[in-house]
Amino acid sequence: MDIKEQALKKHYEWQGKIEVVSRAPIETREDLSLAYTPGVAQPCLEIAENPELSYKLTRRSNLVAVITDGTAVLGLGDIGGLAGMPVMEGKCCLFKEFGGVDAFPLCVKSKDPDEIVRTIELISDSFGGINLEDISAPRCFEIEAKLKERLDIPVFHDDQHGTAIVVGAAMMNAVKLAGKKLGEITVVINGAGSAGIAIGKFLLKLGIGNLIMVDIGGIINRDENYENPAHSEMSKLTNKNNVKGGLADAMRGADVFVGVSKPNLVTPEMVKSMADKPVLFPMANPNPEITYELAKESGAYIVGTGRSDYPNQINNVLVFPGVFKGALSVRAKAITEEMKLAAAYAIAALVTEDKLSADYIIPSALDKSVADAVAKAVADEWTRSRK
Repeated sequence: MDIKEQALKKHYEWQGKIEVVSRAPIETREDLSLAYTPGVAQPCLEIAENPELSYKLTRRSNLVAVITDGTAVLGLGDIGGLAGMPVMEGKCCLFKEFGGVDAFPLCVKSKDPDEIVRTIELISDSFGGINLEDISAPRCFEIEAKLKERLDIPVFHDDQHGTAIVVGAAMMNAVKLAGKKLGEITVVINGAGSAGIAIGKFLLKLGIGNLIMVDIGGIINRDENYENPAHSEMSKLTNKNNVKGGLADAMRGADVFVGVSKPNLVTPEMVKSMADKPVLFPMANPNPEITYELAKESGAYIVGTGRSDYPNQINNVLVFPGVFKGALSVRAKAITEEMKLAAAYAIAALVTEDKLSADYIIPSALDKSVADAVAKAVADEWTRSRK
C-alpha cells in the first residue's frame, strides 16, 4: 500500500484522531458533588463575578479552537468543512503532541466571512485562542482582521503566519550559510495567495533587500491594477526595480526562490540563471515546484521542501504548538508581529553554527524541544512588550 492507502486504512481504524478525556475522577458521591452539582455552582458564581477566573477554573487556559470553512484544504481546494475534518483533527493531535495544548476542531458550514466571524465571536469565550485553518484567500485576510478587532484572545491563521515564521527561520540560516546578508538578497516568491503574501510581508520585516512576487498572471508590479486588494498592497511594497514578465524573468539573478504554488513550475534553466549559491524552497505539496534531486543537479546550494523524505523539511509544526503554548502561558490577548519574529529567531537559533550545513538549516519537524523554545520566546516577547 502507498501512504494514501495506509492513511485511509488507519483512519477507518481510528474513527477519529482525538478524544475527550476527563481530568476529574468520578468514582464516589463526593466526586460527583465536587465535579458536578451541587459543588459546581460555586465556580460558576465566581466566573460570573469575575470572567477572568474562567482561565483558572476551567480548561480555557489551555484550549484552542482549530477552525475552518473547508475552502482551501491542503492541496485539495474547496472541499467543505466536513471533508476537512481529518485535517483539523490532525492539527489538534499536533497541538497536543508537540505543545501539550488541548485543541478542538470546528468546521463552519458557511463561506460568508461575516457569518464565519460572527460564529467564532459567539463561541470565543470557550477558548483561550483561535487557530484559523484552510480558509481561502482573500477571505482569510478579512476574517482574521475582523476577529483580531473583536476578540481579546490570540487569533492566528497558521497557513499564513505559521508558514511565514518557519520560512523566515530557514531563510536566516540558509542565507548565513551561503555567506550572504538578508539586506542584500533578492527573494522570489511564486504564489501570491494567503501563504505567499504572509511570507512576503514577514520577510520584509526580517529586512530582506528585494522581494519579487509572482502569481498566475506574472510578476506583481506597480503598473498593473489589481482587483485583489492584497495584490495591490504588495505591488507597492515589493519589486524595487519594477521587473515585469513571468517566473523565469523574476528568478534571473535572484538569490532565493520560495514556492507556494504548483508542481513542476521551476526548470533547471531557471535555477542556473540565479545568483551564486542559490537557495530554493519549493514547498508545493505533495509535489514541489522542482524536485529536490533536479534542483540539486541544476546547481542549487540549499534546498528545503515541505516533504519529510528530504533534508530541510519546512513544516508549520515547528511553529504553531509553541506559539500558542507561549501565548497561553502569559494569557496574551494577541499574537503580535514581534512575537512572530521572536518565534522565527528562536527556531533558527536551535541550529547551532557547528551543526549548520546545506542539509541542516532547520530543526527536524519531530524535534519536540522546538515548541518549548518557541513558547519561551513568544511569552518573553509578550511580557517585555507589556512593561
